[in-house]
Amino acid sequence: MPESKSSPDRLGSGLFFGLGAYGLWGLLPVFFLLLAPAGAMEIVAWRILFSLVFCIILLAITRGWSQLRDVLRDRKTTLTLGLAGLFILVNWLVFIFAALSGHVVEAALGYFTNPIVTVLLGVFILREKLRTLQWVAIVVSAIAVVVLAVNYGAFPWISIGLAFSFGFYGLVKKRVGGTVDAISGLTLETLWLAPIAIAMLIFVASTDGLVIGTVSSLHTAAMVASGVITAVPLLFFAAAARRLPLVYLGLTQYLAPILQFLIGVFVLSEDMPPARWAGFAIVWIALLILTVDLLRTNHSGRVARRALQPAS
Repeated sequence: MPESKSSPDRLGSGLFFGLGAYGLWGLLPVFFLLLAPAGAMEIVAWRILFSLVFCIILLAITRGWSQLRDVLRDRKTTLTLGLAGLFILVNWLVFIFAALSGHVVEAALGYFTNPIVTVLLGVFILREKLRTLQWVAIVVSAIAVVVLAVNYGAFPWISIGLAFSFGFYGLVKKRVGGTVDAISGLTLETLWLAPIAIAMLIFVASTDGLVIGTVSSLHTAAMVASGVITAVPLLFFAAAARRLPLVYLGLTQYLAPILQFLIGVFVLSEDMPPARWAGFAIVWIALLILTVDLLRTNHSGRVARRALQPAS
């Protein structure tokens, strides 16, 4: 039968989609640097509008209008996706500002910290109970933030802003669960943000002036392609989430900040004094603790399920 036959295939394709999604997200700093001299506000505004256009094209190709109508009939879900759009707007603005201003390493730290923030949100908002190793990871990561704050001489707001905005985005998306397909979800998020994007473009046009169409045809094409660059990894992620167990999906997410960190340090030559290395090392220790806890819990769950299965 297709399902049993495809089980290893689903795992393989799931890993392909997961690594593809996080690999593309990891390379985004390089893409956004190609969009200079456009500022973060203009890039984000075009990113929203071109993502919406791309989603509409995908809906037409896949004939997904009925799924979109079903979501629109659910007022609560539609409003929830609007809230998700606001959180991803903040995330995009901070991330692109970081990429354009030479803070890619700090952005990478934000995404390294994101799993820990997700655990914290689960405690304070969803009232989830933490296991011992999860508490240890949170304490260790808090120490890392203190070390990095002392090193920077200021609070690492880019890292924290990225971690919490994406953490809240994930939390809000979790509320809609499996009721919204990836294309409909992204369409509604960008549709909610479209008026804000237009207002941002009007503001930029009246102050510094719009850059799109003034640099080169390649630059303009790259700006238009930002819609595709935004949507494709999100669709890859949705495909991976349907195919991969949570433990595999959780491990693939480290690829993006690893790539961003390598780009920041070895391609863009951002400063990495010993204190910053120490802060990152502490964060990596916290992530290692979380990973061990995730793998151990996943193994215990499999053992328990096997014990409950009747003997054949």
